[in-house]
Amino acid sequence: MSIQLKRPEQLQTMRDAGRIVAETLQILKDEVRPGITTGEIDAIAEKNIRRHGAVPSFKHYRGFPASTCISVNDEVVHGIPGKRVLNAGDIVSIDTGARYRGYHGDATITVPVGTISDETAQLVRVCFDSLDLGIAAAQVGHHLTDISSAIQDFVEAAGFAVVRDLYGHGIGRALHEEPMLPHYGPPGHGPVLRPGMVITIEPMIVAGNPATKTLRDNWTVVTLDGSWAAQFEHTVAITEDGPEVLTSFP
Repeated sequence: MSIQLKRPEQLQTMRDAGRIVAETLQILKDEVRPGITTGEIDAIAEKNIRRHGAVPSFKHYRGFPASTCISVNDEVVHGIPGKRVLNAGDIVSIDTGARYRGYHGDATITVPVGTISDETAQLVRVCFDSLDLGIAAAQVGHHLTDISSAIQDFVEAAGFAVVRDLYGHGIGRALHEEPMLPHYGPPGHGPVLRPGMVITIEPMIVAGNPATKTLRDNWTVVTLDGSWAAQFEHTVAITEDGPEVLTSFP
């Protein structure tokens, strides 16, 4: 499939979808606390997405059973919400999407549960800042992997590692479109960024070895060595005026 460039009216709908995702994550961030279950967080997300007349992008996507992916500690991505109780000192990555009037928004935050260790806080900060650097590299005329390189260089200089086998992606009418975006690699490769492209930039970084495996539920991806992981993600439009974050919230 070729890269789908969005027209101005399509971008406007994607802004609306992005705002729903951003508002939902802001609500969920405020709900994270010791004692809440991942299933309770998921229920709050679905209620808010549907309140806006949108549909959760993830629910039933390729058989996924929930409206959010909630991944705790050594879980990198795609954790299935359920009865798991969050404890003080955990970190939790919450990934959600909304389809509104036929177009998707997709974003992720990593949230501390109560007080976390200094090393874990640094992991979260570096991941957050690496996303900002990746977005800054998403300029018309740059190559796709200029984003990848900016993220990898920063993360590794801080002493962490980028997960290799999970990617960002194009997004629009489909939740996953071309191109696929690695968060590592040399600059100057891949398609040239053009106005109308919309991609997710979603660095997943770990405190130890970046090797991962998928659990028996066929969804949850964890680190092989048990090291903890963080993820942040935005849906980003490439425009002549620079990258526009469609899922931004304070």
